[in-house]
Amino acid sequence: MADAKPVTAPDGATGVLVLATGEVVWGRGFGAEGSAVGEVCFHTAMTGYQEIMTDPSFAGQMITFTFPHIGNVGANPDDIEANDPHALGMIVREDVTGPSNFRSVERLDAWMAKHGRIGLSGVDTRALTRRIRGGGAPNAVIAHSASGEFDVPALLAQAQAWPGLEGMDLAIAVTTQTHYGWGGQGDGGVWRLGAGYGEAESAESATHKANLAPRRPHVVAVDYGSKRNIFRNLVKAGAEVSVVPATASFDDIMALQPDGIFLSNGPGDPAATGVYAVPVIQKLLETGKPLFGICLGHQLLALAVGGQTTKMFQGHRGANHPVKRLSDGAVEITSMNHGFAVERDSLPATARETHVSLFDGSNAGIELTDRPAFSVQYHPEASPGPQDSLYLFERFVGML
Repeated sequence: MADAKPVTAPDGATGVLVLATGEVVWGRGFGAEGSAVGEVCFHTAMTGYQEIMTDPSFAGQMITFTFPHIGNVGANPDDIEANDPHALGMIVREDVTGPSNFRSVERLDAWMAKHGRIGLSGVDTRALTRRIRGGGAPNAVIAHSASGEFDVPALLAQAQAWPGLEGMDLAIAVTTQTHYGWGGQGDGGVWRLGAGYGEAESAESATHKANLAPRRPHVVAVDYGSKRNIFRNLVKAGAEVSVVPATASFDDIMALQPDGIFLSNGPGDPAATGVYAVPVIQKLLETGKPLFGICLGHQLLALAVGGQTTKMFQGHRGANHPVKRLSDGAVEITSMNHGFAVERDSLPATARETHVSLFDGSNAGIELTDRPAFSVQYHPEASPGPQDSLYLFERFVGML
């Protein structure tokens, strides 16, 4: 890292990361050319970079991967959690090499370029991660130019002018714009090797099954920036799923006659999203219908019962986060992706803490004692990550 003075890149450098604090990190650009401004964070997962890049929770952020070899398995149309990447870009140690995996259909750098996302390789990601750990997640601009020409002072000014994630509602930008039912090819069940997500079921077959089997409980999922594997696991657990926008009203949701309500993950400041989401959640709680929240949904549930959230110093992002389940002391290894946390001391007596992070002791789950509602700060659907917490989907559907 160096002071923000040089405008001409060092020999071979075609990419740069300019931190709002003035540090300049040179590297080799890949993917799309151009620039993007946001927050720099780090992610400790060794696999699943496509799932991570397409997770809507990463809107407004660029990801430093601590694992050095990113891109070796290429890219494919199955390992995505949304149609397009939501993370602004990625920062990696080693150059992206040719893929070595039977499921690959294209190189990662080609996939990044196709979706307009910027990559930066050749970076000392260990030093950058330690910088984030010690100084917090900084605002920055990532840029890629094949010519190696950059206006560093202008990039620095852009990074310094960006307001940051605190107070920013990003769910409104990534949510679905329409209500839809979850089903069909690529939707229904979880992925299986050799079978993928399965073929779409014909209307005749679905009707025949419906006539033979009891009605599946209906879950209305509020999409604040959801990952597809959440819906797949709800279906696997036995539910029928409808998805509605983050701005759906109480009447919109109840018109679908839900047996239960799911609050999804998503990006940005929960307090900002809560301006319109919390009043709806409060009315939903009054119905007595079961409610389950994940990540941003967890934070919004806490806000709805009178709790508070704060921005974390560096956040939790990885596929190896240990969480203690307070009911029996068991430890779950979980996937996490959040930069805000629920303040346990702000929770009312009717909100019982159920899980805590073993990394820093922060809150990782609550359940209400007077309503059938619970939530967790982590991602039980994995994608990527361990499957220790899949039981939560079965618990929720079993409540309906």
